[in-house]
Formats: sequence, C-alpha cells, structure tokens
Amino acid sequence: MPETDCTDKATLTPEPARRVVENDQYAAFLRRAIRAYGRRIASGDVEALADAIALIDELDDAIAQAVTGLRAQGYSWTEIARPLTITRQAAQQRWGGETA
Repeated sequence: MPETDCTDKATLTPEPARRVVENDQYAAFLRRAIRAYGRRIASGDVEALADAIALIDELDDAIAQAVTGLRAQGYSWTEIARPLTITRQAAQQRWGGETA
C-alpha cells in the first residue's frame, strides 16, 4: 500500500469561504426599505404607524450593541465618536453606561 502524505487531505478539503461584510451596501438597503415602509404607511395604513415608531427602539438597541461590540474589540471612544461627528465624551455618556 502506498504511503500517504498528510498534506494530501489538506489539498482535497477546500477552505471555507471567507464571509465578506458589505456594511455600506447593507445600510443603503436598509435605508431604502425604511423609506418604502414609510410610503406604504402613508398610503393609508395608520395602524402600522405604531410599528414604525417601534423601529426607533430597535435601531437604538442595534446601535448600542454595535458600540458594545466595537468597545469589546478595543476601539476607543474617540474612534467610535469620529464617524458620528460627536465628541468622545458624548459617545461615552450615551453608550458607556456605568462600566465606561
């Protein structure tokens, strides 16, 4: 029986595809979806207005989760505040909580 090289298996097993995140494109999609939702409500679905308001809380929670994740990865308050065009103190006050 021929001797098998341990590296043979590595060449036969493909590496899993690396997931690429296109945040700017995803954000643009979400903006379009939110605007479309507003138009749908404006066409006469007054009851859905409460659902639209609930999206504000969801977005606030998502931003807080994003900031928490960035902080856990080592981003400073200055780095987080810069794209928001606010001071690091403002970012820390808004999302820092007691453990800032």
